[in-house]
Amino acid sequence: MKASQLPEAQRQRCEVWTRVMGYHRPVAAFNPGKQSEHQERQHFTEAAARVAAA
Repeated sequence: MKASQLPEAQRQRCEVWTRVMGYHRPVAAFNPGKQSEHQERQHFTEAAARVAAA
C-alpha cells in the first residue's frame, strides 16, 4: 500500500458531474450508452494543446 492511499474501509465514492447542453448532471444518472460515451471522451490539457500547436 502506498503511503498516500487510504485503507478501503476509509475510502469514499466520488460523484462525478459533467456539463451537458448548458447544465450540470451527475454521470451516474446517465443511461448506460451515455456513460460509455463519457468514458471514451478525451479531456483537454493545456500541455497537449501546446504540443499540438507547435
